[in-house]
Amino acid sequence: MNLLLAEVAQATQRLADAGVPSPRFDAEELAAYVHGVKRGELHTVPDADFDARYWEAVARREAREPLQHITGRAFFRYLELRVGPGVFVPRPETESVVGWAIDALRAMDVAEPLVVDLCTGSGAIALALAQEVPRSTVHAVELDERALAWARRNVAGSRVVLHHQDALHALPGFDGQVDLVISNPPYVPLEEWENVAPEARDHDPELALFSGQDGLDTIRGLERTARRLLRPGGVVVVEHADTQGGQVPWIFNEDAGWTDAADHRDLNNRPRFTTARRAVP
Repeated sequence: MNLLLAEVAQATQRLADAGVPSPRFDAEELAAYVHGVKRGELHTVPDADFDARYWEAVARREAREPLQHITGRAFFRYLELRVGPGVFVPRPETESVVGWAIDALRAMDVAEPLVVDLCTGSGAIALALAQEVPRSTVHAVELDERALAWARRNVAGSRVVLHHQDALHALPGFDGQVDLVISNPPYVPLEEWENVAPEARDHDPELALFSGQDGLDTIRGLERTARRLLRPGGVVVVEHADTQGGQVPWIFNEDAGWTDAADHRDLNNRPRFTTARRAVP
């Protein structure tokens, strides 16, 4: 075993003792970042090239600073995004939400589908949709100025159009025209603050995490926004906590003008997102 791999093994144990959920992956990812190689190439780093800054990075992760804040990057579907303090770090669970939306857009009999991503954060969802459904037109909305700055970096040079607006009152010029509205909004109940992982609770923006006593305040507002924006037959896709799968579909009810409201599970078989269709008169 070369020196770097031996150090990675030690770092893995330190991160595990600190309660990091994926200690081996994080130890390897930090080593790859510091040494400028891919994770699968760690064995190629000569002992003489070992960089002591690795242990500085490990100490930061040991203190539960998000891995993505240390490396400055987050991977989402086929994207590498720039992230850091002030923006919500995209999670793997959201990839299944986007996958469903991509399938729905591809199935639409619309030449150039119009898409709105509300609470875009880093821009991950909007960029993935624009990349994987190239005939779509994607608009992304973000209120928080710090998150918006990260989104601007990420969408630069892409087809995504970014708007600095409140998601609950966004894009009135598109009323009744949008084919798909998607959002990963804040949904953590305020009473759950102490149970949130330190990486999120201490580093993600509160605006991107918490939403009222039951966590559903923003989703209730987004229901009204989506109802206003979508054309008849248009689709909404909203992520939620795995404990909210029995609640969110009821927000998109028939009395409010929706049909086909359903909940969906992520790759871990946990309730993860709700979809509904704007009723056709």
